[in-house]
Amino acid sequence: MPYVTPSHPAPPRRPQGRRSRLFAALAAAVTLATGAALLSPATEARAAVAPAAEAQAAAAPSAAAALERVANFGANPGALTMYVHRPAALPVKAPVVVALHGCTQSAQLYADNSGLNTFADRHGFLVVYAETTTANNANKCFNWFQPGDTRRGQGEAASIRQMVAHATTAYGTDPAKAHVTGLSAGGAMTAVLLAAYPEVFAAGAVVAGIPYGCGVDVVSAFSCMSPGADRTPAAWSQAVRDAHPGYAGPWPRVAIWHGDNDATVAPRNADELRDQWTAVHGLGQTPSRTSTLGPNNTRRSEYVTAGGRTAVEVNKVPGIGHGTPVAPGTGPQQCGATGTQHFIASICSSYWITTFFGLDGTTTEPPTEPPVDPPTDPPTEPAACWTASNYEHVRAGRATTTGGYAYAKGSGQNLGLYNTFVTRTLKESPPGHYTIATGSCP
Repeated sequence: MPYVTPSHPAPPRRPQGRRSRLFAALAAAVTLATGAALLSPATEARAAVAPAAEAQAAAAPSAAAALERVANFGANPGALTMYVHRPAALPVKAPVVVALHGCTQSAQLYADNSGLNTFADRHGFLVVYAETTTANNANKCFNWFQPGDTRRGQGEAASIRQMVAHATTAYGTDPAKAHVTGLSAGGAMTAVLLAAYPEVFAAGAVVAGIPYGCGVDVVSAFSCMSPGADRTPAAWSQAVRDAHPGYAGPWPRVAIWHGDNDATVAPRNADELRDQWTAVHGLGQTPSRTSTLGPNNTRRSEYVTAGGRTAVEVNKVPGIGHGTPVAPGTGPQQCGATGTQHFIASICSSYWITTFFGLDGTTTEPPTEPPVDPPTDPPTEPAACWTASNYEHVRAGRATTTGGYAYAKGSGQNLGLYNTFVTRTLKESPPGHYTIATGSCP
């Protein structure tokens, strides 16, 4: 999904103090899907009846420290709040991990229960917690489906990128060692950041999330969550490449975590994320090796480059619904707490994510490999072009509309105002994926 150029006007930035009735309705509708039912009914019921003693026993081994709020970290076009957890002894040129909470959650709740701070203290890295508000989204979801928040240089994605830059100047973190992870809407926004800012993030971990470029409005967001969108690896990877046209650097490594029993974000999304990021890295969809992790036998599939790097891994957690897998306790591979919703006793995903990022003090990644060019095989079908008004593109199913603007299906490119007076030429390749035609068009 490319950023919007000046010739293609972006939707106006939402006012800080007011919401139009239309946007409020859209936000309320999508948050019913993305936040109010974060857990499957069975899991939510178990959490509701858990005795207080059980919740206390599952709590983190030590009291959680309050996060440090950071003001004036940048222009902040997405109106987010920045918090940090800084270990007592933060080394020079420390890595940084950006953590993105799920719907209905807060930065502090995510910090208290996910277990990330345990490993930040143990291994010496800064954790930046981005937090959204009900002013942005009625249910405190990151707007992973809203084009004005998911494009390079715009909205919430740009605010998070500014947090990473501020961490470098204010805390001395290493800009080459920035990582990002998140749950649900935060997981979907993790995929956004990896696509829109591949030069910023070395790696990311998507927990119960959605592929980049799947949703561009409320209707498509519902469909992306469940049953999920089925696209070819080539189409998914093109969406990532379109997010930063002309980018020629190395692509971030990606870890994917998903519960087998997730009734909110269909487990199929883990496979589509795999298809997207293996194709970006020029890899096939057959794993190079498989293994199991922890006492619950989480199934791991790794996709390894010719140079020996694990570029993509998929971790499917058996027996859990929608949430962050944690394993309360004091053992070296334990972390987190389950005294609140959306944190499920299973396996300490933060331990394995920290290891995947190479931040555990023992993991040594091979040198960064050069980027892989996209496949050059000819498409199975010739590209088709369509010239029409934005109104007709939407009517014909080549575009969608939200907030008074039209967006090309597949790429999500902003076509301008949704009316009969703005005309665009769209190129369809592969089938169902539309981009604004540049240069010659058959």
